[in-house]
Amino acid sequence: MAEVTLSAAYRADVETLWDYHDMHHTIRPSDVAIGLGSHDLGVATFAAELYHEGMFPRIVFTGANAPTTIERFPRGEAVHYREHAIELGVPDEAILVEPKAANTGQNIEFTRKLLADRGIEVNTATLISRPYQQRRAYSTARKLWPDLEIICASRPLPLDEYIVSIGDVNRVINMLVGDTQRIMVYPTQGFAIPQDMPPEVEAAYRRLVEAGFTSRLVR
Repeated sequence: MAEVTLSAAYRADVETLWDYHDMHHTIRPSDVAIGLGSHDLGVATFAAELYHEGMFPRIVFTGANAPTTIERFPRGEAVHYREHAIELGVPDEAILVEPKAANTGQNIEFTRKLLADRGIEVNTATLISRPYQQRRAYSTARKLWPDLEIICASRPLPLDEYIVSIGDVNRVINMLVGDTQRIMVYPTQGFAIPQDMPPEVEAAYRRLVEAGFTSRLVR
């Protein structure tokens, strides 16, 4: 059984990365929500909560599958997200599904095309992701859809509760480390806009890499 307790040896560094990836945006009404597919069903849960609060009239769930999600969401991430949101009371007609995106860049590009093809004009979007994906999602969207006003949001769970919800502390740490690396390397590859990274964040990242949390690093 996977461990769900964060070791004291790593807590300070993990909390540093956790806070860095939170864009700390204030949630406010927007034209559409974009729910980014992943292993975290909490994305759909929070999209449904915000829909019921009147924060947006429409949700686009985007995502196919990755090796980390195929077992959990065999019909595709966006399809399962839609089903979960409907279970939570979101009307079917308020949901669009983009089922082909295989990475964050495609999430943004394919969603933009889907909305344009439907004649839906969008100036503002609430970008809903797993917590540690906020900064990368933001930097990717700003690169690929620069005229879109973006509000980043995630289900507001404390770190320890989030780890329990995922069920595997090592998986969460590895994903945090991987997303931190992507903030550094993706702008150089043209995938995202650059983001400031304070020295203490980079130092925490380096220590966690040295501790062996490397399974989600891009080579």
